[in-house]
Amino acid sequence: MVALRPVPRTLLRDRACTAIRDAIVAGEIEPGAVVRDADLAERLGLSRAPVREAFARLVDEGLLESKPQSYTRVTPLVAADVRDAAAVVGAMHELVTRIAVPRLRQEHVDGMRAANDRFAAAVRAGDVDEALRADDDLHEVLVRVSGNRAAAATVARYTPLIRRLERQRFGEGGSCRSTGLHERLIEACAGGDVDAALRITEEIWRTLTALADPD
Repeated sequence: MVALRPVPRTLLRDRACTAIRDAIVAGEIEPGAVVRDADLAERLGLSRAPVREAFARLVDEGLLESKPQSYTRVTPLVAADVRDAAAVVGAMHELVTRIAVPRLRQEHVDGMRAANDRFAAAVRAGDVDEALRADDDLHEVLVRVSGNRAAAATVARYTPLIRRLERQRFGEGGSCRSTGLHERLIEACAGGDVDAALRITEEIWRTLTALADPD
């Protein structure tokens, strides 16, 4: 008989953080909206403590802002913040690409191709959420293979700021030009061409940074 063990508090906090982060990125909780731990705890089926802990993490990530004894609310979409985040995340992706490409095996390349197929299908269907998930899965292959935990943590921390703007732009009818860039990246990776993979990665992130350009 398997003994049941209490669920660690950290797991409850992580569950709350993931759910709230996803809702903010998806626009289900809009920029400027005030969030209350009691309300979200009830919706998530959790106690208030892990939700408060999640709030603290999301403040640190830049998705929430808090005034003690007053309010906690979703941060507005600020172009400069997105550009800063994209610059950092792009640099981390270039780093992991440099490390990962020589280590890639066929199964990794196949995984990137499968993710890009899902991405292309989602873009054609206008499914923004699935497109962003597939995009994450494609680039995550390189992050994982690189084995650089600091880069992985940085990407995980700042990517939601970028995804929130991407989702808004695509949801407003904006186009997505990444499928072809993905295909070029995958071919460079399959051929072990580090320099080409780096150039394409830089181009991908330059395209994403342009989303935050008001002009």
